[in-house]
Amino acid sequence: MKQFFKKYNHAWVLLYTFIYLIWFFYLSQTSIDSYHLVKSSLDDKIPFIEWFIIPYYIWFPYVPVVIAYFFFTCKEEFYRCTGFLFIGMTICLIAYTIYPTGINFQHDLDSLGRSNFMINMTRFIYSVDPGTNVCPSIHCYNSIGLSIAIIKSKRLGKSKVIVIGSVILSTLICMSTVFVKQHSIIDVYFAIGLAVIMYLIIYVPNYERLFKKCRLEALKNRQ
Repeated sequence: MKQFFKKYNHAWVLLYTFIYLIWFFYLSQTSIDSYHLVKSSLDDKIPFIEWFIIPYYIWFPYVPVVIAYFFFTCKEEFYRCTGFLFIGMTICLIAYTIYPTGINFQHDLDSLGRSNFMINMTRFIYSVDPGTNVCPSIHCYNSIGLSIAIIKSKRLGKSKVIVIGSVILSTLICMSTVFVKQHSIIDVYFAIGLAVIMYLIIYVPNYERLFKKCRLEALKNRQ
């Protein structure tokens, strides 16, 4: 057991999850009646397409699965991936705190005149997420971040199938946010902009000294 905790001592990073959830749900309650509307003329031209709720839901297991892979396989890639995600998510939360944002154009599902499991899935999302704390979109930002982490991975990045699959999935998730009317296209643009900035901070610099210790620890654990 002692060896296990020594090997995976980077688990402390995951404590951020509790900070994020408390902060996010607190903001969800405080900003529900008072927020700045985010909307573009393009949002009215984007149709509601219910099957996009599927990639929207896939985001929920997508994030922990990719993080878990890096957690168990490469400490350096784990730190880069979580650094990208968690720092960006914190910036989003700060933005929501200072300038609460929201949408008011969730689709009237009853007006569709039909019912299926995808509409029911959308109805549930609408019931638990009223469309506040939207800009930048964390859904989009994290999806982009996971694709970057996979592409930059020494192992996963060598597989064209995995890379292409992650890019397609991340693209569909980003598209889903506007096609199920949970986000404005503006939220997506801001998420992309934030992802570009964080990429320049996390993946472009050479943090050789910082990660040298991680590599030495990994070698010792393998012996």
